[in-house]
Amino acid sequence: MNSDQPNTDTKTEYRRRTPKEHAVRLWREWVKPLAIIIIVCTSFRSAIADWNDVPTGSMKPTILEGDRILVNRLAYGLKVPYTTWHLLKWSEPQAGEIVVCYSPANGDRLVKRVVGVPGDQIEMRNNVLFINGKPLHYGRLDEDLINQIKPEALPRHQFAAETLGEHVHATMITPNVRAPRTFKPIIVPEDRYFMMGDNRDNSADSRSFGFVERSQILGRSSRVALSLDPDCWYWPRWDRTLRKLE
Repeated sequence: MNSDQPNTDTKTEYRRRTPKEHAVRLWREWVKPLAIIIIVCTSFRSAIADWNDVPTGSMKPTILEGDRILVNRLAYGLKVPYTTWHLLKWSEPQAGEIVVCYSPANGDRLVKRVVGVPGDQIEMRNNVLFINGKPLHYGRLDEDLINQIKPEALPRHQFAAETLGEHVHATMITPNVRAPRTFKPIIVPEDRYFMMGDNRDNSADSRSFGFVERSQILGRSSRVALSLDPDCWYWPRWDRTLRKLE
C-alpha cells in the first residue's frame, strides 16, 4: 500500500460523526479549556490581585484620570471569589490608606482614601479635617509632586500635604467652586468607614453617600500600574508607570 495516499478511512470516520459527537469534541477541545482559563483568571482578579481604571479626578493630585492602579485583594483578608463574603480576615483598613470599594449609593467601584475608621470622631472645618478632636497637620507639597501638576492648574487650586495616620499625601481644593467644606462631628459606627477623595472640592464620597461597610471594601492600592493621558490621545505617561501611591 502506498503510504503517500490520503487516509480515506480517517476522512470517512470524520464525516460520519454525528452532530452530538461534533459538539462533544468542540466542548472537550475548545470550550472547556477556554472556560477553565477564564474562570482561573477572573477568580484571581476577584480574590487575589486586580486593577482598577480611574476615569475621574476625585483623587487628584495623587491619582490622575487615565491611571490604572494595582489593587491588592489580599491586603485585608481572603474572600470567596465573585462575592463579598470573607473566608479569613487578617487586618483592617487603616486611616490614610487608598482603597477600592463599592459605592453605597449605586454600587459603582470607587477609589477613595480611608479618613475615619470604626470609633473615630470625624469633623471638617473649612477643609481642615479633625480626627477625634485634633486637627490634621497640613504642610507644603514636595517638588516631585508639584512637578506632576499641570502648570495651568496651579493658579486655580490650592495644594497641601496632609498627614493622616502614617501617611503623608497630597490634597487639593478649589476655592471658587461650591463644595461641602464643613460638617459637624460624627462618629464612625462599628464595621463602617468614612471615605474621602484627595480632590476635596470635587469628590463624591462619604460626605454625600455616607459610611462604607467593611464588606464593600475590595482591597488596597499602593501603586500605579500604568497611566494613559486622556488629554493627549491616551499617550502613556511613562513617568507614572509603577509609581508608588502615598
